[in-house]
Amino acid sequence: MESSTGEIILCHTRRHVGEATVGDLVMWEPCEGKRGRVTEILPRRSLLARPGSGGRIRPVAANLDQVLVVTATGPEPDWLLVDQYLAACEHRHLGAVLVLNKIDQAEDRERLRSMLADYEAIGYPILLVSAKTGEGLADLRTRLVGQCSMLAGQSGVGKSSLTNALLPDKQLRTRALSEKAGLGRHTTTTATLYHLPDGGDLIDSPGVAVFGLAEMTLGDLAAGYREFQAWLAACRFRDCRHVNDKGCAVREAVETGQISGARYQRYLKLLEKLQFIDKR
Repeated sequence: MESSTGEIILCHTRRHVGEATVGDLVMWEPCEGKRGRVTEILPRRSLLARPGSGGRIRPVAANLDQVLVVTATGPEPDWLLVDQYLAACEHRHLGAVLVLNKIDQAEDRERLRSMLADYEAIGYPILLVSAKTGEGLADLRTRLVGQCSMLAGQSGVGKSSLTNALLPDKQLRTRALSEKAGLGRHTTTTATLYHLPDGGDLIDSPGVAVFGLAEMTLGDLAAGYREFQAWLAACRFRDCRHVNDKGCAVREAVETGQISGARYQRYLKLLEKLQFIDKR
């Protein structure tokens, strides 16, 4: 835990308080051995969660403002995972920015832009960056000012490289955190909130599992596709799943080209995944 004066204090949490997570604002009290005890978790303005073992919901990060969904020119983007992240952000009223990393390796930038066209058309900001050359990082830093942000994306897209580029002294900060809190090597797998040089905070959560569908209903998933939102109320049935339901306005919008067919097909895949989770 970081105190109001910037001191790092190793704390444990009272059982009745609940599970604290990175980004939480807490009340605490000192205890023996220069340690602390969390006595209260203050109200959260947002909470990102993931499914845990035994059907439990585990918090990932609290008081976030936005998630930076990172893809890259390689490996091939996992658009289903991207859509899952974006649906989760919509559901939890978090901002989302699509960041395409490794742009220095791109041979055809117009093709990359076309890959992102469906997202740009529905209002998601798109940033083309290179952690290696620094291209686009100024725009990314501007997006982070005054915000609490977290990077998310599939393995290999360069999230660590971006974090290191945004936090040039990250290694020194991590070492200082380890020494102050006595975390040792475990710091490398612990979610950490860093204060950015230009203002704002960046949550680095290297060990976090995929988040997205925790606590979401079938209706939440449909509403998480922001281009569906204008059509949901026009469906004939209130419990429409937007699959083969009669009078489905969403499916009609897909057929007339007003909703991306590719995004709709991925919605169907996430719907199957969500139904599987519900049946467990």
